[in-house]
Amino acid sequence: MMLDTRGLKCPLPVLKARKRLKNMDKGEQLQLLADDPMAAIDVPHFCAESGYRLVGQHAESNETTRYVIEK
Repeated sequence: MMLDTRGLKCPLPVLKARKRLKNMDKGEQLQLLADDPMAAIDVPHFCAESGYRLVGQHAESNETTRYVIEK
């Protein structure tokens, strides 16, 4: 499942990811696109605190990063 949060600033990318993950099944993966520099801190912290697994973090372009989160 894909969630595009480009253009949104902290804490909105994480809040939207939390809402989307809530309705997903265990083992499913969410691909989160974010261009807020704070997401590099917020997303890993959110995963660690919420019990989700950050599978990967990949730069898509100069500003956009793709985070792969597993519920």
